[in-house]
Formats: sequence, structure tokens, C-alpha cells
Amino acid sequence: MAVRAVRGAVQMERDEAGHMDEQVGALLTAILERNGLTADDLISIWFTATPDLHSDFPAAAARKLGIVDVPLICAQELDIAGAMPRIVRILAHIESERPRADINHVYLGAAAALRKDIAQ
Repeated sequence: MAVRAVRGAVQMERDEAGHMDEQVGALLTAILERNGLTADDLISIWFTATPDLHSDFPAAAARKLGIVDVPLICAQELDIAGAMPRIVRILAHIESERPRADINHVYLGAAAALRKDIAQ
């Protein structure tokens, strides 16, 4: 089994814990579904959030989805002038037989503009 990385991002409409749970949960669910993964395939997940998000930890959404025995960590993105606001990014390390070219990176809603080259 190979180790692969899957990227994803979503833009929050507002900085509220419940909204973050919904949006980050939807992003994680889409990453798992589009790559044929289960929680058992996850090695670890890095979450980053732009500095304007502070209502909750993005990783809390993963725990609410039942991802409880996977190492998770949250960090803050660099505060770059002109960067898209209210973004949560994910970098998930997984075990998969898929070749790198077949990994589906997921950028939901307006966050698709961040990586037009790989967003579905």
C-alpha cells in the first residue's frame, strides 16, 4: 500500500462554529467519497485556516464525523494581503493503491479558484 496525499479547501460564508462543522465535514466527506476511502485509510490530516477564522478548530468537524483515532492538527495560514478570506485547507495523508494521477483533490465552492489546475 502506498502513502499518498490529498488536498482540499473550502471557503466559509461566515465565522461560526456550526457553519465550520458543516463545511469542513462536507469537504472531508467529499475527499473520502471521491477517492473511495474510509477512515481506516487515513494516516493523518493537517488543517489550516486563514487568520480570519477563529470560532472553532477545523479538526473538530472530523471528530464529529467519527474520525477519532487519526492524528489531526490545526495551523494558521500565512496572513497574505489579497488572499482569499475564510478558507480552510486540508492535507490528508492516506494509504491507497491509486496512482498519484488518480487522486482526486477537492476544492468546494469558491475555493475552486485556489487551484484551477486540479479542482474538480
